[in-house]
Amino acid sequence: MRFCREERVELVVIGPEAPLVSGLGDALRRAGLLVFGPSAAAARLEGSKGFTKDLCTAEGIPTARFVRARGEDEARRACEAFGYPVVIKADGLAAGKGVTVASGREEAHAAIAALSPSGEKLVEEFLEGEEVSLFVLTDGVTLLPLGTAQDHKRVGEGDTGPNTGGMGAYSPATVLTAELERRALDEIVAPTVRAMAAAGTPFSGVLYAGLMLTAEGPKLIEYNARFGDPECQVLMLRLEDDLLELMLATARGRLAGRSAPAMSEHAALGVVIAAKGYPGTPESGGAIEGIVEAEAEGTKVFQAGTESRDGPLAAVGGRVLSVCALGATVREAAGTAYRAVERLDFPSGFYRRDIGWREIERERAEGL
Repeated sequence: MRFCREERVELVVIGPEAPLVSGLGDALRRAGLLVFGPSAAAARLEGSKGFTKDLCTAEGIPTARFVRARGEDEARRACEAFGYPVVIKADGLAAGKGVTVASGREEAHAAIAALSPSGEKLVEEFLEGEEVSLFVLTDGVTLLPLGTAQDHKRVGEGDTGPNTGGMGAYSPATVLTAELERRALDEIVAPTVRAMAAAGTPFSGVLYAGLMLTAEGPKLIEYNARFGDPECQVLMLRLEDDLLELMLATARGRLAGRSAPAMSEHAALGVVIAAKGYPGTPESGGAIEGIVEAEAEGTKVFQAGTESRDGPLAAVGGRVLSVCALGATVREAAGTAYRAVERLDFPSGFYRRDIGWREIERERAEGL
């Protein structure tokens, strides 16, 4: 608070989920500051998967069937009831890695045992379909669709291996057609925003809906109460409106009457470079060079887990860089991004070589 007062800060944008859930936005608002980001009560949409599932049940929002299990035995029984594959989640925050899709009983039991014994576990039926992300700005009343993206959560190519916070993303996700987006807004996002407002906990900020496109239509997987990473980077490359103005209007409750933000018709794709060992224990301290050369390819290299002290730039986290590019198609954007990746010198890093593969296959099928 002292920093905000001394520097005359007028707007605070809260990026990570943990400060939102812990109530940083509430404290800042009490101090008279504008905040882009929800209250702690509204951030429960991300902070507690059980809370969101109960809201879906109350409001008739389409989602997977679920059981809120308070012990390992109850969770195991739920797995048997749903059959396999089955989805097992930690109820609270897990940095995008608290989800296991268990193909059989042994894997399911191991996933349950790995979760906190005192924490609630969420067991869900497995949904068939393609996953997609829909982003909406809201001031608690008005909704402004911001764009769509698809990320790659699995660490390995072909979407194999354990879940991560995201190994790459592209935007827009054309699999979410205009009609499906309308349904997702009408059947999922709008009822959620209305319910939060009716409960006296209006959601203000960016609401990120993770959706599964099933044979019955879009179903909610979960919400994020902030911009996702790496989805945010590709959305920002496509955004043609003033982001600051949009955030200020959201924080002030003045989205009514505004048009949806203008987005480039070009596609954007981002490749995450992670430190070896991720999503387990990543190697730290690996030197990184070649960012200037990579950006000479026409890309933007976003830094995350990096540090620069006396020597060269070094890796200090799991996901270290995100190399993003625009193109007329996802295939073109991917080509530019991967050429830039090759110009980086980061021996202790690794990356997937198939980001955007579903969309690229669709483009090839359409002759693009």
